[in-house]
Amino acid sequence: MSQPREQTLFGHPTGLYTLFFAEMWERFSYYGMRALLVFYMTKGFLGYGDSDAYGVYGAYTALVYMTPFFGGMIADRILGPRKAVILGGLLMAAGHLVMTFENEILFFTALALLIAGNGFFKPNISTMVGSLYRPEEKNKKDGGFTIFYIGINLGAALAPLLCGYVGETYGWHWGFGLATLGMLIGVAIFVAPTVITQALIGGGALATSIALIYFSPDNPYATAFNWFIAIALVISGAIATMALQRGGLPRDIGLPPDPEGLKAPSLGGLSRELTVYVGSLLSVPVFLLLVSGFSPFTGDGESLRIIPESTVANLQASSSALTQVLAVFVGEIAKPAGLILTLSGLIAFVYLMGQAFKQPRVSRNRMFVAMTLIFFSVLFWSFFEQAGSSLNNFADRNVDRVAAERVIGESEVGQTIRIQPTQAQLGYQNGGVVFTMDTLTELREDNEAPDFEIDWTVSADNVGMMIAERNSEIPASIFQAVNPTFILLYGLFFTAVWAFLARMNMEPSTPYKFALGLLQLALGFAALWYGAQQADERGMVGVMWLVLGYMLHTTGELCLSPVGLSMITKLSPRVLVSTLMGTWFLATAFAQYLAAIISQFTGVSEGGEEAGIPVPIETVNVYGDVFGQIAIVGIVSAVICFILAPLLSRGMHQDDPTEY
Repeated sequence: MSQPREQTLFGHPTGLYTLFFAEMWERFSYYGMRALLVFYMTKGFLGYGDSDAYGVYGAYTALVYMTPFFGGMIADRILGPRKAVILGGLLMAAGHLVMTFENEILFFTALALLIAGNGFFKPNISTMVGSLYRPEEKNKKDGGFTIFYIGINLGAALAPLLCGYVGETYGWHWGFGLATLGMLIGVAIFVAPTVITQALIGGGALATSIALIYFSPDNPYATAFNWFIAIALVISGAIATMALQRGGLPRDIGLPPDPEGLKAPSLGGLSRELTVYVGSLLSVPVFLLLVSGFSPFTGDGESLRIIPESTVANLQASSSALTQVLAVFVGEIAKPAGLILTLSGLIAFVYLMGQAFKQPRVSRNRMFVAMTLIFFSVLFWSFFEQAGSSLNNFADRNVDRVAAERVIGESEVGQTIRIQPTQAQLGYQNGGVVFTMDTLTELREDNEAPDFEIDWTVSADNVGMMIAERNSEIPASIFQAVNPTFILLYGLFFTAVWAFLARMNMEPSTPYKFALGLLQLALGFAALWYGAQQADERGMVGVMWLVLGYMLHTTGELCLSPVGLSMITKLSPRVLVSTLMGTWFLATAFAQYLAAIISQFTGVSEGGEEAGIPVPIETVNVYGDVFGQIAIVGIVSAVICFILAPLLSRGMHQDDPTEY
């Protein structure tokens, strides 16, 4: 770890490859938990209905994106990025570990630990990547962040394939346990001596690749998918191990701004460093209350609301569809997390508007452009983030995920056969009882072996029912890996396309890229809507419609996401760069919460005693109609952004030499 910063591989500092794998394992743990979270709440011991699960999911993801603003400030002023990353990693590992215990208070405690930990980890490891490069290495820095972005998405792709598959197949605690292990490996890679880091990276990559091949459905498409990610992981591990042979992360990267000041006394006589650690632990109960909406503490299990439940119920009872939509929004915004996000957003907007009018004309125009594009980014992410909630349930309940071995024929009517139950049986009757997702979930909970069989009495309405190949059903959570995998495939291609267009003086401006991103996102939801319209007689949708939707979402993301942060740094006045960057993250947090509210319109099940997921034919159009409405709103938003793009492009004053 004491090697000089000049040591490089492929033109980049060797420390980059350490950070690559530390971040990869952190993203593995985060996305592994995210792939299971909604399923765990609806199918696990909590027994939540769709709306309650989506509400908790939205509060969690919103707070996850809000805390990096504060974690970054604490690192800049007190801890330094290195210690902040270690603290964040340990808090997140504790959160994943606590998640393995089936207790409602501990469940929300786990989410709170993850929220607090992510606030320290997420912003500061990225800061350390930038500090590896000298000021004159601007072009190399862009390439370094591209490599780092690949690490993020490699971890995001690995997570559902392992944590998701193991959690859904063998038990939730095993999936969360893998996420815990991944986070601990990430922290160990970050702090260990170079030799141990090499062993962790190389050995971890090899072991994980073997696990990817072993823990794979007996489905040719899923197997090919796992092999692709496994090969990418082995290649990345080999390159990183080679890089670390030349030296690890330099000791001078990520140090506190005032190392001696860490020991200075602070509140209650504690040192400044210890105060941060104690304060971090004290923040956990606060986040617990916010993410739960106080629901475990109110006695009746209902979330605390600033606006009475009776008021929301009256709005929902209205005959007006618009009023009913308003009721959902009011009900969620009135919860503690929603109220804090809304008030924070209003305060930030009023403050930035006031600051904008104090700026010279060029800076003022640039700020207005930035704030307008932030608004469009909120729309984008609120639709895009259906991936972890409504799209996850859509994949589970209405997407055909099995490979057929054969179908039931008329000659088998009246016979009792042995089959491995899968989603192929949803909607059919067995002994006069309709087979539902709840039935399948209960059977899987009662049988430890994933390839168990049951007796099935064939009736006349079973003719044509598919019998799946053994172990061929792809768990729904695995489809969470499609988006990051497409990013791995298309990321460098998009970078090359923008560079080529720039050389031809044809590269679209940032507003046009935002409009293109919104349009492709909308087309992705249009594909999902059309797939729902083409569902079979049981209400099952072909898997390729889901993959096509994710592909279009990914190409839209690549048009908008990479240029977003760059846009903020380009358009912000020097004195407001941090403030506008914080606003960008705050807007993303609000978008996460808004995404959960939108997903509630796809809710098809209730919690508690009324728990029950209808058969696919009753749910397919619920999802399809909402996806179609999102597509329409997305297309309209894209058109508006295209119309505004010339005005916004002029407002950026790209050819004006005035200081930003």
